[in-house]
Parts: sequence; structure tokens; C-alpha cells
Amino acid sequence: MQFKRIKRAVNGVLLLDKPAGITSNAALQIAKRLFQAEKAGHTGTLDPFAHGLLPLCLGEATKFSQYLLDADKAYRAVMRLGVTTTTGDPEGEVLDTRPVNVTPADLNAAIARFIGTTEQTPPMYSALKHQGRPLYEYARAGIEIARKSRHIHIRAIDLCAFDGTRATINVRCSAGTYIRTLAEDIGRVLGCGAHLTALARTASGGFQLDQAVSLALLENSDMAARDQLLLPVDSLVAYLPRIELNGAESAALLKGQRQTLAACTQLAGLVRAYDCQQRFFGLVELHANGLAIARRLMNSNLSPMQNPVQ
Repeated sequence: MQFKRIKRAVNGVLLLDKPAGITSNAALQIAKRLFQAEKAGHTGTLDPFAHGLLPLCLGEATKFSQYLLDADKAYRAVMRLGVTTTTGDPEGEVLDTRPVNVTPADLNAAIARFIGTTEQTPPMYSALKHQGRPLYEYARAGIEIARKSRHIHIRAIDLCAFDGTRATINVRCSAGTYIRTLAEDIGRVLGCGAHLTALARTASGGFQLDQAVSLALLENSDMAARDQLLLPVDSLVAYLPRIELNGAESAALLKGQRQTLAACTQLAGLVRAYDCQQRFFGLVELHANGLAIARRLMNSNLSPMQNPVQ
């Protein structure tokens, strides 16, 4: 007899250190099962060969995952110069091997060309969709799909180590930047080609890798201990200004009514709002003269959070 799995209305953010060798979705499904969560999602995929910070959103946190998906990221990457592969990483077949005659000065000069706002064409081996199917499915079938280049912003690239063929770099960049493509482009500028041999995401938004926990820790913990690992939902938007609402303002906004908040006439844009019980209420957009419009709200039936972000 098969028993129906019990689902819990658990809400929060789990900072997971995804191990190399599994997909982001596989890691998500393992965590969702361990928490017995009704709903879960992640905030941007990591390649199977990569490891590092993968913030997971459980329950109500999934409503706000987009705000971390769009946040800046940081990576530590190892490039192998002189070798290109079909995927731009160690999982692909070798396409070409060339001699490497590159000095640290050459490498730093090539790296400098990519700092700032540039255009990047997403790789075929990616999860981007075309007609409902991820691009990597077309790539595996030998089908090339035309991709539009898009603007990315690379804030910094620091060369940490270089032995003549392998270079370790730290990259801080906008969301949507493909580090595999960056490595290939650097190799192209150097004239010898390159691919990634290792990749770790070290930061996402305000979250850091040293805050993350492993799947092994989750699997070896009981449910109460797992729940203690969750960050509050509002940690996803902690960078936004905070306002507090009275009971009448909260009730009106929940009904979809616009409100004028006399105490917020000096603020504008998106803010995180809290009700009179110090519960995270959701995101509110402020306009001129304190006019407030609800944009993304929490379930009003949830109990007060124990540790809201200040």
C-alpha cells in the first residue's frame, strides 16, 4: 500500500551549498522532500558540474524569489587555457587544442576588456527555453538555435592564480551572466581558446556561500533542526527600505485598495512592509505624496514570524 506524503506549509529561505554532480532541480527536489514542503523553488540554476550557493525558497518565499533571481552574483572559476569543448565546461567533448603562450599581463589585459557593460550570447548548452524546450535539448540533438545577445554587467574580475595554462578568477556580475561563455570569450581574445574546469557560486544578492548548508547536513538532521536552518521570507528583500502599516492600512491594501501613507511621503519605489504585529506584510510600491499600491503580499493567515529582518 502506498501512503500519501504529508506536506507542510513551511515558509522560509534555505541557503544550500549545492554539490557538484547533480542538477539544481535535483537538489531542490531533495530539499523539498526533506522539509515535506508544499511548495518550493530556486533562485537561478547552477550547472551540474558546478557547486556553491543555491538559495531555495519554500512556501510563501517563492512569491519573492524573482527579487533574488535578478540580484548580482559572484563566482570563483577555474579556466583551462588552450582547450575548447562543446559545452564550455569539462562535461563536453574536446573541440580544439592549441599551444598557450600567455603571460599574467596578457591574461589581465584580456580580462579587463570584459569589465563593465558588455553583450553576451547565451550558450546552446543552457536552460534557456526555445518553443518550450531548454536549449541544451536542441544542442544534444545537434540543432543550433539562433540566440540574441543580451546586456550583462561585470563589476569585477580578479585574477587569483595562474600557472601558465590554468587560471583562477573571482567574478562579480549581474544576473544572467554565463561564466562558461565568459571563459570562452577570454580564451578567444587570447587566441588559444579556453573552457571552465571548475565553478563555484560564492554569493547571490546579500547571501554568501559560508552561510550555506550541505545536503548531507539536511539529511542527517531531524525536522526541527532543519526548520532552524531557514531564514525568514523577508531576507530575500532585506535590501529594500522598511515601513510599518497600521491595521486600517494593512486591511485596505489586502483588498487591493490604494492607500495614502502620511508617514511615507519622503519615500518612493518598492519597500518591504510590516503590519502592526511586526509580521512581514509584503512588498508595496510608493508613489508621490505617499500613495501606496500593494505589489506582492504574504498570506494574511500566516502566524507572526519569529525573526523578521530589521
